[in-house]
Amino acid sequence: MNKSIWIISAAIALIIAAFILSGAYTYKFKQAESISVTGVADTNFVSDLSVWSGTFSRSSFNMQEAFDALKKDEAIVMGYLEKQGLSKTEMKTSSINTEKLFSYTYDEQGNQKGSVFNGYKLSESVTIESSDLNKVDRISRDITQLIQQGVELSSSSPNYYYSKLSNLKIGLLAKASEDAYDRAKTIANNSGSSVGDLRKASMGVFQITGQNENEDYSYGGAFNTTSINKTATVTVKAEYSIK
Repeated sequence: MNKSIWIISAAIALIIAAFILSGAYTYKFKQAESISVTGVADTNFVSDLSVWSGTFSRSSFNMQEAFDALKKDEAIVMGYLEKQGLSKTEMKTSSINTEKLFSYTYDEQGNQKGSVFNGYKLSESVTIESSDLNKVDRISRDITQLIQQGVELSSSSPNYYYSKLSNLKIGLLAKASEDAYDRAKTIANNSGSSVGDLRKASMGVFQITGQNENEDYSYGGAFNTTSINKTATVTVKAEYSIK
């Protein structure tokens, strides 16, 4: 092969190689062009289920005596709740919990040196689940009437839930996905491009917070149970190709 033919062949090879490398770079560049956005949607809703619980207890050196006294308290508690208009299906009691009570003595160095048996403590819980939120709220506030009858009762504030939360969540995801697409279109249009196919999408954080409350969002998702009026928020992370 003479020198001129070799030079021509080498030049052609370099042109072909440059063309292939240019095409590969262009393909890689196009593949890398995308928009990542986060869509957000929220809605207000009202709880439709209230849950309240209280615990009553009796203590005695004789376990049978403590048990008998506790069962009498149970009858007083359930009778009181029925008089407040609750049905038996809205109330349930737990199994009885038994605990041995001790007091301890310590030496001057703070080491335990002995214990004294102080009897048994038996406790039982009652739980109310009702769609009548006002009734449960009233009962939780008036429960001190049982204490006046000699029942050793401790109670908590009611918790509020929403029975159609799954449907609400699905609707919010649809709105958040639409919001993500609108955000991607805005970014693409402002840069002289258009939105292509959806490459990937995932649900972000789902939060439930109380309305008109100074409540912080959390990384793992807040779940408010103390407010009747709530706000649900969800985010959707999406990536679109660019045309």
